[in-house]
Amino acid sequence: MQIGTSQFGSDLLALEELHLLKLGVWGALSVVVGTALVAFVRARRTESPLLQHFGIQCAAWGLIDLLIVWWAHGGLALRDLAGAIALDRFLWFNIGLDVGYVMLGLTLALCGWKLGRRLGLVGAGLGVLVQGLALTVLDLQLSAGLVR
Repeated sequence: MQIGTSQFGSDLLALEELHLLKLGVWGALSVVVGTALVAFVRARRTESPLLQHFGIQCAAWGLIDLLIVWWAHGGLALRDLAGAIALDRFLWFNIGLDVGYVMLGLTLALCGWKLGRRLGLVGAGLGVLVQGLALTVLDLQLSAGLVR
């Protein structure tokens, strides 16, 4: 990692705050959309395992995202170079996990489809895939800000 010489602790703090804001918006949107999908399926009293399980995944991941934002916001502080390096390493670890979520979601969706069109599993897999992609993008955006 190469942190630019113009990178000050306050700039990094602003980047982290922006990242948490984006994650919070994504989490809230996921909760709203996921809850709406589940409510829609139940209100229509129809069977749609794909939508129901996709909605459950969205709502659950969104709630976890909101909890992470709440927890992380309390620990925000100015960072020195060692803190910035630690953040960068933690971020790349998270990006690795995010890519793993994408692969897991893809695996679940494909297995659900190939093993007899189990649409609940397909919906859950697609939910994990979407969340993993979103988290990857958000974490890569923060990482790009760190190296400027």
